[in-house]
Amino acid sequence: MAGVKKIPMRMCTGCGEMKPKKELVRVVRSKEGEISLDLVGKKPGRGAYVCRSLDCLKKARKARRLERGFSCKIPEELYDAMEAEMAAAGAVPEVKG
Repeated sequence: MAGVKKIPMRMCTGCGEMKPKKELVRVVRSKEGEISLDLVGKKPGRGAYVCRSLDCLKKARKARRLERGFSCKIPEELYDAMEAEMAAAGAVPEVKG
């Protein structure tokens, strides 16, 4: 009997939608407190997920959802660096209108 493989689902911190884990980008806080993007999904540490769109990252930034999830303050420069890294990785640009 062949079973259907379960697809792991995660919630985007920006838009709040449940999506397959492979479609999201992981933001990680290491034990040292360093926060970075994990495009592969293998870095150790506490993780939060955000869609591959700059719009969702900006929503999470505005509502401070990543800061709440990691229980620490995230500097604005780090958000700017994450936006640049997502744009370089081929993130979907924000939708105007």
